[in-house]
Amino acid sequence: MSSVTYQVMWNRLISVVEEQAQALVRTAFSTSVREAGDLSAGVYNADGLMLAQAVTGTPGHVNAMADAVAHFIRRIGPDNIVSGDVYITNDPWEGTGHLHDITVVTPSFHKGNHVGFFACTAHVVDIGGRGFGADAASVYEEGIYIPIMKFAHRGRVDDTLVRILRGNVREPDQLIGDIYALATCNEIGQRRLAEMMDEFALTDLSGIGDFILENSRRATLERIAALPRETASGGMTIDGFDTPIDLKVKLTIEEDRILCDFAGTSGLDKKGINVPLVYTKAYACYALKCAIAPEIPNNAASLAPFQVTAPVDSIVNATHPAPVALRHIIGHMIPDTVFDALDKILPATVPAEGAGCLCNFQISLRPTGANGRRAEVLTFNSGGAGARPTVDGLNATAFPSGVMTMPVEATEHTGPVIIWRKELRPDSGGAGQYRGGLGQYMEVSAAAGHECDFSAMFDRVDHPARGRQGGADGAPTTIAQDDGTAMRGKGKQFVPAGRRVMLGFPGGAGYGPAANRDPALVKRDLARGYISTKAAVQDYGMSEADVTAVLEAVAKGETT
Repeated sequence: MSSVTYQVMWNRLISVVEEQAQALVRTAFSTSVREAGDLSAGVYNADGLMLAQAVTGTPGHVNAMADAVAHFIRRIGPDNIVSGDVYITNDPWEGTGHLHDITVVTPSFHKGNHVGFFACTAHVVDIGGRGFGADAASVYEEGIYIPIMKFAHRGRVDDTLVRILRGNVREPDQLIGDIYALATCNEIGQRRLAEMMDEFALTDLSGIGDFILENSRRATLERIAALPRETASGGMTIDGFDTPIDLKVKLTIEEDRILCDFAGTSGLDKKGINVPLVYTKAYACYALKCAIAPEIPNNAASLAPFQVTAPVDSIVNATHPAPVALRHIIGHMIPDTVFDALDKILPATVPAEGAGCLCNFQISLRPTGANGRRAEVLTFNSGGAGARPTVDGLNATAFPSGVMTMPVEATEHTGPVIIWRKELRPDSGGAGQYRGGLGQYMEVSAAAGHECDFSAMFDRVDHPARGRQGGADGAPTTIAQDDGTAMRGKGKQFVPAGRRVMLGFPGGAGYGPAANRDPALVKRDLARGYISTKAAVQDYGMSEADVTAVLEAVAKGETT
């Protein structure tokens, strides 16, 4: 076939997996999937190499899932793969990094021939154990483990597995519903692939697969070859659980690859913030692709030139049975660590540091009287993104995860919880020629007649996002109860009935000196409430007269 025809088919494959992902969003039970988009979907050739990924989803999921199908082939056995099968796992080391992610793989058959696989991953609200949080001392405490196995054999679901899962989790309907949604979205992908193969008279995916992989590999290598052959080191310190964590990386750009070595990074933590190497690789590769080859589609070949290593049993290469439930806390900081090194090789390319990890929390609710109900409520929230070399950072936006912030209405619908306040946090974005994105304020409590355990999953309490090229740091995370009771940034903590948790999510850092900011942008930020009058004067040098003029214009409704 011509290259034009293959290009059309490539785009069609991307559309197929995007429809696969959207089907998962529409059918999932957990709010983490339906509202936040914490998922991934992809199509693979018969050898288990990823050919295309959905646009919807997170890089941590899809880049980790890129390695997963090969594990499924090995564990199930090539001779044991038959039409009607559906495979499942939540293995942190052969899946996507922790037990709360369920990966489902379905072999794709066309006219009796095995042509490839569809795979998808979703974060489930509960998987048993201690519940979603950092408190466990080993992976055995973090929930029920599902080894790579058949969820369905020749179209028949394993009822014993379903009963075991239902008996070990707090939200059995949500969990089993999510597994069926994962299997269904793979089936939809298979239907659309069959239609495409019939349309183009294909008997297998070898031709289009070779075209995708060869072109992606060549394009990525061309981008790498154009870079300077240099080595640079980067690092950052973040909160950790009880003690700070040091992340260190050395980047080496060679002619046909980029080496990313995390030697010198802190060792394993006693609590569940450790990261399996597959998740470290996922976000290190994502950072490099964002900076070097962002428009090249993600697949096995475009990821292959980025080689990631880390010392065994460092916090970014945790081995079994290390606790890993909150591996995203550290994993989402990997891109800023890589950018710290890359900025020394490619100046004016990468953004300032942002909030990094998601500002998630889970609430375990219990009634204090005869009325009420138990519930597990997980909500995804975001701090601010770091400013970029030519534009401000995005407010309340999850980078690098790309996960969406959950609407208040969806959160309150899932259980007896009340979100009293959710708004942008003025002055939280670091000052600079380009301002960091704003974080958020939130106030949350159990509904009347309930108490709760609040599982905090935050960072940037003691180590806020650092500015780049003279930009100021972002604001740190704050957390306390409304009566002044101090709370920790991580871990499960009791909140009595009637008490509210007061949260301030971190802001992104600024880029470049604040003195170089366009005065019109300072006036705009003041008019919109992004900065206070104090910040306008002290950080940006705005005159008292200009401040007064802007505020008067706002009062008259003359600004937007």
